[in-house]
Amino acid sequence: MLYPNTVESKLGFDKIRELLKQACISPLGQDYVDKIRYTDNFQLIDKLLRQTAEFKQIVQYEPDFPSSNYIDVRPHLSKARIEGMALSEAEFFDIKLSLRTIQQCLKFLEQRETNSYPFLTELAGPVAIDKKLTEALERVIDDRGHVRDTASPELANIRRRIIAENSNLRKRLDSILKQARAQGWIPDDLSLTVRSGRLVIPLAAEHKRKIKGFIHDESATGQTVFIEPAEVFDANNEVRELEYEERREIYRILLALTDQLRPHLPDVQKAVNFLAMIDFIRAKARLASQLDAGMPKLVNRPLVNWTDARHPLLYLSFQKQGKKVIPLTVRLDETQRILIISGPNAGGKSVALKTIGLTQYMLQCGLLVPVTDYSEMGVFQNLFIDIGDEQSIENDLSTYSSHLTAMRQFLVGANKRTLFLIDEFGTGTEPGQGGAIAEAILEELNKSGAYGVINTHYTNLKVFADKTDGLINGAMRFDGEHLEPLYALEMGRPGSSFAFEIASKINLPNAVINRAKEKLGSQQVNFEKLLKELDIEKRVFAEKNLEVGINQRKLAQQLAEYTALKTKLENEQKQLLNDAKQKAKALVQEANQRIENTIREIKENKAEREATRQVRQNLEQFEKQTLKTEILVDEPKPQQQEEFEASDGAITVGSYVRLIGQNTVGEVLSLRGKDAEIRIGDLKSTVKLNRLEKVSRKVFREATGKEERPRVQGVDINEKMMNFSFNLDIRGKRGEEALGELDQFIDNALMLGYPELRIVHGKGDGILRTLVRNHLRGYPQVARMEDEHADRGGPGVTIVKMK
Repeated sequence: MLYPNTVESKLGFDKIRELLKQACISPLGQDYVDKIRYTDNFQLIDKLLRQTAEFKQIVQYEPDFPSSNYIDVRPHLSKARIEGMALSEAEFFDIKLSLRTIQQCLKFLEQRETNSYPFLTELAGPVAIDKKLTEALERVIDDRGHVRDTASPELANIRRRIIAENSNLRKRLDSILKQARAQGWIPDDLSLTVRSGRLVIPLAAEHKRKIKGFIHDESATGQTVFIEPAEVFDANNEVRELEYEERREIYRILLALTDQLRPHLPDVQKAVNFLAMIDFIRAKARLASQLDAGMPKLVNRPLVNWTDARHPLLYLSFQKQGKKVIPLTVRLDETQRILIISGPNAGGKSVALKTIGLTQYMLQCGLLVPVTDYSEMGVFQNLFIDIGDEQSIENDLSTYSSHLTAMRQFLVGANKRTLFLIDEFGTGTEPGQGGAIAEAILEELNKSGAYGVINTHYTNLKVFADKTDGLINGAMRFDGEHLEPLYALEMGRPGSSFAFEIASKINLPNAVINRAKEKLGSQQVNFEKLLKELDIEKRVFAEKNLEVGINQRKLAQQLAEYTALKTKLENEQKQLLNDAKQKAKALVQEANQRIENTIREIKENKAEREATRQVRQNLEQFEKQTLKTEILVDEPKPQQQEEFEASDGAITVGSYVRLIGQNTVGEVLSLRGKDAEIRIGDLKSTVKLNRLEKVSRKVFREATGKEERPRVQGVDINEKMMNFSFNLDIRGKRGEEALGELDQFIDNALMLGYPELRIVHGKGDGILRTLVRNHLRGYPQVARMEDEHADRGGPGVTIVKMK
């Protein structure tokens, strides 16, 4: 159920219809545009959306789809149903071109992969055109829309005779014309012409008696007459009779062709309806491309979970002006069904309301909508709106009465599958009473379980929404410092009307503003002031949170680097200890072996003095050579402070500096206010400028013992993390260009550690998809690849899982 009956004009859907009609090629599609109706049939909506989504791909990536000769032949088919009626050459020519376009559409769908366009293929399923009928049309009607000479032997014979008779007739007239011109009866610039279907000679009026014949016509001035010589009467009559015979034969052929067409009229009618649907769906797809619209996730229950929704008409208008629409993100579900939007005038409340209404209406009419493809959109049985002024002199309705009439309809018809939209709820009467009635109506609407969005300035409704289950406050964001609307919806908190602040901005006298605050009362003023302060504080803390987030990412990165370095050093230390232990163990074993050998030799020589001395000498020699202690080389002492030679000039990026009071030298990498980031060896540090002293390049080389290090531009990981998107779109790119972007994309993903990536390459003939997947198999870091879910692109998108 829709309320009121002017819902389309109030939401702007009538303009959407006009845009669709403009996108149609012929009246065939335009008739279907007029038949668009709001529906809550989930299966039908899903089918219509998928058909349009498939055709959007064709519009974007298949330029060879037939786009001409979408001719409306329905009047011709109705005429052909009458027995004894013959269609004309032009009518058969229209049917021929139309059937040719239909066959091209069917051929296009047949040549694509089975699952490329399943819903359009299903639409084409019942369409069948008898081959004999198309062959008959081709045999009879040529590509100029005339009956062919070969349509029948009799027609061919007649046309040959006409040509022969015309040739003889022209020769005889040329001879007469030549004689008359020689006599001076005919000017040199005149030649044979036709009057009343007969060849005649133009003759000067004063000489018309010189040639016997019949005068058919004269010029406007009367100076020239057009005469048919008597001697060619019979020849002209013969030609006319042959032309009559030709006309009768053509009629006989067209009558026979019409009789041949008549049994196929039901099939041809189906084919024409298919062409009309193609024109209609193509128009919807073209509009979707203009709006950058897509197919959201459709659910068979009331739900509004939209991300980056844009008002379609506002989007097109801003696009022409080179401006961008601020997108709308909103969620209404079982726990928060009714959204109360507040905020200043001209802040975008009404646009947000109409965006929700028009987008939902378009979806349930089978049109793609300008929201992100991961948005969720439900289906509503009823759509009630109260936007604008419905006052009526005839029905004795004031503005407020018209609003209350609408509210009565809302209360009677609202249920759990209803979406209602109310602009400026409760206005039009005394604010206190109007606010109370509005609160009571809102309470009843909440009890009905309906979903809705309401714009209001009433504080009591904001408070009621904050305290009542099922309701949620929302605010159109407003820059409280500069008093400028931001046109962005923020859910979860009420908005201030900023009436006093706006009054101050337009230079309303302060005395008037202060007096107004006194009349309003401190409680209401403090409430509005608190809302304003909260808005400003939220913006400040949002910026702080962003800064904290960046610092946390930097800290996490530095911690990861520190942990990796610490682990590396510990492993190297353990490796050195293990190597030392192995060498020590080998030395101990060798020393024990030598001692045992020494003892054995002493025993064998029975402790003879010379032999014992020699054995001991060998053991001492082993100790001196093998177990000799390595002498450590003393580290060179750093140069004293007075050896450094200071350099003139200010410290800039790239300067060489020394820490005052120390012997450490380094290079300046960057300057930030009174701080400088310097590199000392392989370490970086931030130091106050007043603690640094500039030195020359020579001093730097002598202190470090090396040449100037080449500057290497580092990679800003934080910036890459903020700018990186896990989604890569390479549709329409050539293979080499696509693979180049793919390599850079994978490198960044590996650097940042993304576990899952999404590559959009489109379906088409599958060439780019195969190229991408074969290339990805060469990356050892890729664990597996799979198609995206059918609702989000299917085989046109590859999901890459990383190891």
